[in-house]
Amino acid sequence: MVTIDTQYVRPRMDASHLLVAAGRAAFVDTGTHFSVPHLLSALAELGLARDAVDYIFLTHIHLDHAGGVGTLAAALPRAFVVVHPRGIAHLADPAKLIAATKAVYGDGAFARLYGQLVPVAPSQLVAAEDGRSFLLGGERLDFIHTPGHALHHACLVARDGTAAFTGDTFGISYRELDTAAGEFIFPTTSPTQFDPAQLHASIDRVLATRPRVIYLTHYGPVRAAARLGDDLHADVDAFVAIAHAATAAPDRETAIAQALFAHLSRRLDAHGYGGGELQRHAVLDADVRLNAAGLDAWLARVA
Repeated sequence: MVTIDTQYVRPRMDASHLLVAAGRAAFVDTGTHFSVPHLLSALAELGLARDAVDYIFLTHIHLDHAGGVGTLAAALPRAFVVVHPRGIAHLADPAKLIAATKAVYGDGAFARLYGQLVPVAPSQLVAAEDGRSFLLGGERLDFIHTPGHALHHACLVARDGTAAFTGDTFGISYRELDTAAGEFIFPTTSPTQFDPAQLHASIDRVLATRPRVIYLTHYGPVRAAARLGDDLHADVDAFVAIAHAATAAPDRETAIAQALFAHLSRRLDAHGYGGGELQRHAVLDADVRLNAAGLDAWLARVA
């Protein structure tokens, strides 16, 4: 298993994972268009030809996870792109996805962050239903649907319990925040389909596969699955409580963001993290802003 830094935004923020079994290979998530050279270099460094790649598995189609899939698929014409059925149309024709992203970020930021979105050839697309199995070099991988972060989210789990590739379902754990107490983790509630009940159920579904290692897109392998799962469940509830407490705030999203940062900072103190406020803001602010926006959107939806 190889964790590849996609170099999205900053180092060790966003990963693609390369699986190899009996000379056959698969990628899980791709990063952006700009990430593809890093993925192809990792393949070459292992001495693997491009036609050794059987699959590109996508946990979901948010652009930090899947923006480069069309570019990568064009470079790996024998690989099938496996995605939740809800995501398939956007990969064949990303026009709506491009327009929606530009509406949020603007044309300049879109070009800087994502470059371009290349359609995936229909002959390479596979819409995977819940529980569908795939063989990679004789090893069985199950594609399980895990809504909560997004309705079209899925995770890839090894049938033998060795590994799970969880995209955003099993949260975010940056290596900069590791301490002697282990990994620090928190959920992602970014817009626009966060659902706390679904996310609780999906976290439990991942844990039920009893993975020895969980590979996160943000960022890399974590191993203390039971403890981290407990932390995620507690934080989903805490994030929801923070959102409800800000319901009447004049600027609800800002109030949520401030409370989220304070909550995570308290948790970091308890975790033994010694970094100061500037370091914490540098690592957490982007996710805090996205989580606050997602919680604000959730409140608007359920009110």
